[in-house]
Amino acid sequence: MELFQVDGKMDGKRLAVSIAVPVLGGAAAGWLANRNAQKKFKQLDKPGFAPPPATFPVAWNILYTTMGIARYRAGMRRTNKGMEDDFPSYNLQLGLNFLWSFLFFKWRLRGTALIEMTILLGAIALSAQQFYKEDRTAGLLMVPYMGWVLYALALNASIWEMNDLD
Repeated sequence: MELFQVDGKMDGKRLAVSIAVPVLGGAAAGWLANRNAQKKFKQLDKPGFAPPPATFPVAWNILYTTMGIARYRAGMRRTNKGMEDDFPSYNLQLGLNFLWSFLFFKWRLRGTALIEMTILLGAIALSAQQFYKEDRTAGLLMVPYMGWVLYALALNASIWEMNDLD
């Protein structure tokens, strides 16, 4: 598939690892932090623009997959140029992404989660910009993720406000 080819090359193992890290990391963070999350989420007052709880795992699996593909493409491009395949901003945003579930659901620090998500959005934008410099497609693959996190930021802010800022 053309999406997985960079400069005419495809590295299946590297692609699999690039996708597995965010998908499995997100699943692990979700499992550890979000036990009973759908039940807890249903109990919260939410704005009218909140999606059904079942939307979140589907959306996140798609987004984790696309960010993994973006990471793969940008890394392949750097390797093909003889450069080090390292994107600290990507690693930072991935860690912040996983942390948010603990802040919002497990520890119920919704205000802290909101601040953290603002930083997360900046780290995603920086990653997308760095990816775009290496590979246009890689940068563009991060756009839906930025859009979803911006939406989630508005949702987080509304839920925090509607639930007595707890």
